[in-house]
Amino acid sequence: MKIKKVDNWDLIITPNRGYFEFHFNEIWNFRDLLLIFIRRDIITQYKQTILGPLWIVIPPILTTLVFTIFFSNIAGISTDGIPSVLFYMAGIINWNFFSTALTSTSNTLAGNVGIFGKAYFPRIIVPLSTIASSFLRYFIQFGIFLFILTYFSFFKSANIAIQYELLWVLPMLIFIMAIMGLGFGLLFSASTAKYKDLRFLIGFGVRLMMYASTVIFPLSIIPEKYKWIIVGNPMSSIIESFRYVFFGMGVLDFKYLGYSFLIALSIFFLGYIFFNKVEQKFIDYA
Repeated sequence: MKIKKVDNWDLIITPNRGYFEFHFNEIWNFRDLLLIFIRRDIITQYKQTILGPLWIVIPPILTTLVFTIFFSNIAGISTDGIPSVLFYMAGIINWNFFSTALTSTSNTLAGNVGIFGKAYFPRIIVPLSTIASSFLRYFIQFGIFLFILTYFSFFKSANIAIQYELLWVLPMLIFIMAIMGLGFGLLFSASTAKYKDLRFLIGFGVRLMMYASTVIFPLSIIPEKYKWIIVGNPMSSIIESFRYVFFGMGVLDFKYLGYSFLIALSIFFLGYIFFNKVEQKFIDYA
């Protein structure tokens, strides 16, 4: 922050930050507040609920069962030889991580206007806390996925070929999903601060984006003339790569992953710049 004298005012405090700057030192100085926000995000979401944190695992399990019954058993959509439950859960937990990070972060400015108007702290801390709590939920759901994978491997004799030499790809996939969800969230958070009608389109758009990905069907069954639509969704290559690592089926193409990474990075920088621009004047829109 910088302080300067202005006519008719004793002092005026203005932000000493450009739209491209990212002050890690400032975030580190407010790390205790970051931890408080993470704890708040987790506790308040499940407070006064009967099942509490069980709601972290109930939605992906129920969604997996519904997808298995309707898309696999009734519609007969191929799962590339992967057990249907594992196929759909692999897509759902990764999509949930991305979509939760996006939708939760997109409410950063509008949902915390009361706090922003009372005290100064780096506004980016709030979306970072949302991403951190999304990580926690993801790792719990990932643990359930591993449990079901182990069950099918040992008790169902399922043909599962884990590519152990490619496990190093997983942190890269998680990183791409995180920065892409954060980037989209920052972009929409800044947009909805000024144009509030957009918040009604976010959930609808995220659902449409899911149906244009490989959550429900493998890339191998998509007709060639429509494949560009599915491949154009940056989440498709991530989900396909995840399935390839754990099942040996799917598509692991670093060209597609490179495309997803570039999209994620571009969206993150665009969202961060737009977020920095809007958050300095956000109270005027609230």
